[in-house]
Amino acid sequence: MIKLDYFKESDFATLVEWNENTSPEFLMQWAGPEFTYPLTEEQLVNYIKGVNHPGANRYLYQAVDEDSGQVIGHLAIVNIDYEQNSARIAKVIVGNPEARGKGYGKQMISLALKICFEELQMHRVTLGVFDFNQGALNCYQQVGFKIEGLLRDCRKMGDSYWSLYEMSMLENEWKSNIRLNEHKES
Repeated sequence: MIKLDYFKESDFATLVEWNENTSPEFLMQWAGPEFTYPLTEEQLVNYIKGVNHPGANRYLYQAVDEDSGQVIGHLAIVNIDYEQNSARIAKVIVGNPEARGKGYGKQMISLALKICFEELQMHRVTLGVFDFNQGALNCYQQVGFKIEGLLRDCRKMGDSYWSLYEMSMLENEWKSNIRLNEHKES
């Protein structure tokens, strides 16, 4: 099991380390255009400004394995609109290579949805995933996200263009999934 703790300045080095010796494409795939390669702690200083306080429009988290205490991932809840009761899950990465393929991504998204729907009282949560990232797409669908559409060739990377699936989940869908999972467990 994992827990989500607020991401803070003392966590910068881990996120930077996960991106060392990777590529601009790797950084774009999980973080979008907010950062430039190589990721640096200086970029993260701006990233954490004004986050993680009541009424903020962004909450940043690190995913921690509760048994080992090891940080295994990162995600953000962004674009929080308290008037429209909507938010977006972004910057999802299971950064520790040894932790990949073990269901941590699904746990991270499930915990983020619980925060969005229970704590922040959102009605709608969205996310985007590049169409070639089949593992992430499967994870999001397993948790209950629905594909709303495909933004074709929306991001230029080098000489090619990437397409992005827009996905969403509504509060009533999340509640139905929770009841369904509780029924399966009993």
